[in-house]
Amino acid sequence: MSPRAFLISLLLLPSVLPAQDRLRSMPGYEQAARVSPLIPGAMRSGALQVTWVDSGKALEYTRDGKRWRYAIAGRQSTEVPMPAAPVGRGGGRGNGGGPERGRQFASADASVGGLKAFYRDRNLWVSAADGSGEVPVTTDGSEKDRIKYGTASWVYGEELGQVTAMWWSPNGRQLAFYRFDEKPVPDYYLQLAQTKIQSELDVEAYPKAGVENPIVDLFVYDVATRQSKRVDIRDGKPFTNDVVGHYAYAISWTPDGSELLVHRTNRRQNILELTACGPATGACRVIIREEWPASWVENTPTMRFLKDGKRFIWESERTGWKNYYLYDLAGKLLAPLTSHEFEVAGITRIDEATNTLYYMARDGDNHMKLQLHRVGLDGKNDRRLTDPAFNHTVNLAPDGRHFIDVAQTHDQPPVTRLLDIQGRVVAPMAESDLSRFDSLGLKKAELFTFKAADSTTILHGLLQKPSNFDPSRRYPVLVSVYAGPATNGARETFVNASALAEYGFIVVSLDARSAAGRGKRFLDAIYEKLGITEVDDLAAGVKSLWSRPYIDRTRVGIYGTSYGGYASAMALVRYPDVFAAASAGSAVTDWRHYDTIYTERYMYTPQVNKAAYDAGSVMTYAGNLKGRLMIYYGTADNNVHPNNSMQLIQALQRAGKSFEVQVGPDAGHSGLGTPRMMEFFIENLVLRGTSIQ
Repeated sequence: MSPRAFLISLLLLPSVLPAQDRLRSMPGYEQAARVSPLIPGAMRSGALQVTWVDSGKALEYTRDGKRWRYAIAGRQSTEVPMPAAPVGRGGGRGNGGGPERGRQFASADASVGGLKAFYRDRNLWVSAADGSGEVPVTTDGSEKDRIKYGTASWVYGEELGQVTAMWWSPNGRQLAFYRFDEKPVPDYYLQLAQTKIQSELDVEAYPKAGVENPIVDLFVYDVATRQSKRVDIRDGKPFTNDVVGHYAYAISWTPDGSELLVHRTNRRQNILELTACGPATGACRVIIREEWPASWVENTPTMRFLKDGKRFIWESERTGWKNYYLYDLAGKLLAPLTSHEFEVAGITRIDEATNTLYYMARDGDNHMKLQLHRVGLDGKNDRRLTDPAFNHTVNLAPDGRHFIDVAQTHDQPPVTRLLDIQGRVVAPMAESDLSRFDSLGLKKAELFTFKAADSTTILHGLLQKPSNFDPSRRYPVLVSVYAGPATNGARETFVNASALAEYGFIVVSLDARSAAGRGKRFLDAIYEKLGITEVDDLAAGVKSLWSRPYIDRTRVGIYGTSYGGYASAMALVRYPDVFAAASAGSAVTDWRHYDTIYTERYMYTPQVNKAAYDAGSVMTYAGNLKGRLMIYYGTADNNVHPNNSMQLIQALQRAGKSFEVQVGPDAGHSGLGTPRMMEFFIENLVLRGTSIQ
């Protein structure tokens, strides 16, 4: 369940207000219907997206429907024609024509040589680019034997980001490709097309926590000899849980095409090796080994080659903080480039002409405010170039002499400025206009801090009020949550007004000790404690607001989708004295239901860690339910399967508890729509007066 699922869930909760049956007659609807449609246009943003031209001597941007060119030498903008709209083929699922979720591209074109590889009927083929002259690379792939080539098992696409399963060498003469043996993996059967006369069955080899994984292998096909060589990704060892090579992913060729680079980990995912494998011999050698015995390692750290194709920058958390290191392909550490006790957060530019690395880091006046740094490729003379009072998004000029900086915070809207490479302001470019925001009476978000459930760790939250806020009133609260590992509830980009607050709620989002950006040891607090540590912190965050006179502590609702649905349900049943209602969408209800790679990264297997799985199961606490619960699931969800919700429904029924269910017929991994959700919360936190007694 990657953080991508959270973004999808947000998109599925629209701010527009097509009313459900009863919503129009409910308190707060008239205010929300009047104000919410105005919120998206309430701010004229000062964030410019610029394109550098003339090798960095000028830049272009669009504002108010016009295209402008700014010449740095003359400090002057002139209007220029709008660029022509790009011509594209479209298609796909709204992500640039990429494969479906959990899947891989079905073909790959060689960059030279005029060949194409493609997947068909569980086997791999090579042909000319026009499709002529098909040659089978494999022939034993079959559904019966559960063997497939040139594609990946679903969990590799979902959790390891494998959108490709075949990789051409730079010279187009060799083709690396996956082989998966899914015989050990139980199938999951999902009924589709339930709204039609005849339904369909989707069968997927879906390895749930604790069951056998698909056996992965890697081969290299030689175009000239038409022979394939197996790559020994496990150094001759059998496919076991402890072997490094249980998972093999992030496949690529070295820039010169002499070796194949492979990330490999053990099943627990607390060891990562970057290996280089010889296509002729199939032997692999370790370049870098990362290990974090206390929990898990980052499985896809940043890796960026220098121009010589031998040296590369590598990201590591070996000190407890993400830092950058310069290595060569022989595995020699050439230089630690950063040695911070805060996290680096992305490479912006490698300028080899000046031997300089430009990168972002989390060393503003809090960890959410990203800053631009530069450091020599020898690790010397590190310098921050931006103002730590703001969060920054930067765009460096091609000549390396200037950069565009968009600066903002949660309550200060973005401004765009031109800076020189020393970090000095050359010229302001654009400011945000909040006059409409202010005239509507919209309220800026408040960033607050609270102590985690350990009574020591300081966490952050965001609080939003309705435009007609009256400090003499007591308001019900809605907590928006995701809370999965390495995700955040608070942020330092400008927070627009909340459409949900306009219904008459205080809307809150909270960090937990699952938040990203605060180092590896910080995240270790959730290891083998999913559903415990982060939910304890959510409750602590709500309790920290109890002293505010406008907060009605007895009327707190919580909602989320995917991991957020799980956190919502767990919060309601584990803290019935804090939460009065919850809307849980597409929720994992027991980690035994979810896939191996994601779940075991944080919980290992239920055979080894049964007590943690029991403690992290919503069903364990079904008898504690006191407040109101809305369960939502999509019948065609191939990610968080419907049996998650079914088990919870059964447990609540057996416990004699009342609850509500909304089903998305033929819907996939999705969330309850905003109108129905607000009906639920208004009915239970306002009309019925459901509260914590």
